[in-house]
Amino acid sequence: MSQDHKRVDKIIESIETQKEFELYTPQVTPKTPGEIQDLGDVAYANGYTKDDQQARLKFLKEKGVELGYTSGEKTFTDNESLKGNIENFIGMAQVPIGLAGPILVNGTNATGDFYVPMATTEGALVASYSRGMKACRLAGGITSVCIVEGIQRSPFFKFENLVAVGKFVKWVHHQADKFHEIVSASSRFAKLIDIKTNVEGNSVILTFDFTTGDASGQNMVTICTDQICKYILTHFDILPEEWYIESNYSGDKKATANAFGSVRGKKVTSEVVLPRAIVEGVLKTTPELISKYWQSSTLGVVQSGAIGAQGHVANGLTAMFMACGQDVACVSESSIGLTRMETNKNGDLYVAVTLPSLAVGTVGGGTSLPTQNECLKMMGCDGLGKAKKFAEICCAVALAGEISIASAMSVDHFTSAHKNLGR
Repeated sequence: MSQDHKRVDKIIESIETQKEFELYTPQVTPKTPGEIQDLGDVAYANGYTKDDQQARLKFLKEKGVELGYTSGEKTFTDNESLKGNIENFIGMAQVPIGLAGPILVNGTNATGDFYVPMATTEGALVASYSRGMKACRLAGGITSVCIVEGIQRSPFFKFENLVAVGKFVKWVHHQADKFHEIVSASSRFAKLIDIKTNVEGNSVILTFDFTTGDASGQNMVTICTDQICKYILTHFDILPEEWYIESNYSGDKKATANAFGSVRGKKVTSEVVLPRAIVEGVLKTTPELISKYWQSSTLGVVQSGAIGAQGHVANGLTAMFMACGQDVACVSESSIGLTRMETNKNGDLYVAVTLPSLAVGTVGGGTSLPTQNECLKMMGCDGLGKAKKFAEICCAVALAGEISIASAMSVDHFTSAHKNLGR
């Protein structure tokens, strides 16, 4: 997951568009005990009855969160607005949405308490994530930083022989300025940041790496890359024998080593230090037991051949993706990553989660649909300028879930929790 020095310079420059790097320090530093006390306790109804549901809705409404469509108070009737999201519409899949949190995030883009909507049919999931969130909040919050972003499209070209491929590669890399012009003319938001080549015999894969503003960007980069390919077909003096807009190399909706080793979507990393008293009081275990379990589980996941090493990141991300109008299939690449848990020199628990390919957006796709938009608004993540904020919250939620499941596993509470809440 390393980056070359030029890319690192661009990353730092991007982060410092708002303020100098050093000025972020107070913002991303965990809250002090006094600040945690000032946050106050948060309690809302946890039961299953209609009255409990109404109490939670009232609790959120008092915080300025309106959930008319999500709660069923309003009925969706604007069928025409579904164009671009669904064909042959017949109705809605009513997946229940639970309230998790609050989760306290200290990020470069996301700061403060957030109530998280999670759409799932898996009992125990919302409760488990909420438990992890509670522990992290009492510890001063989760530091979460969106480091770099990029989304790819990788067209395929096949020529008669390797000589033609060599000429093609040389020509392509002299067209970079023209390709930038084409992208600028094709999209207001897409920016071409890199071009890579992968030669195999008489074929070559070109990987165009873009940023896409606040959209997840799969459609955007497809359209931009298609315009580049049409230019190539018109202007390169050897017509390829075959070409395809996607070679199946970009990692779209797949867990790949490429996405794990670089970035696809947004790369986000989060960390928290849980004092021993919180681990024992909230999670009912110890830092040593958790870190021992995680060491053993990491050994197991390596033997399984998985890409990355984490517990159940897909659980939390899928629930958030469904609630918030994301492309749920992109959980395939979004959930690969690394989780690390260890006991620090003070005997407390250090936890870090890094997601190198978090494909999320706050505009486009399903983000403007009624319940999905309400869920994004619940976290202040709807519309332009919010995608990095949403990504930092997503990674923080993933971290809270990793803590909770590892805690349960470390003291054999996992089965009983699912027996009590999942049946």
